[in-house]
Amino acid sequence: MMNKIALNLLKNEKSVKVGIKNKRLKAGWDNDYMMKVLTVGFTSV
Repeated sequence: MMNKIALNLLKNEKSVKVGIKNKRLKAGWDNDYMMKVLTVGFTSV
């Protein structure tokens, strides 16, 4: 269930025009981008 939530958050984040795999890697390397991905889920609800 957590995996599906994480994938949905990455799919909803539209600021970077790359695939899900690259978004996941970028979120792992860049804490600011990770926070952006996490907050997109809360602002779109």
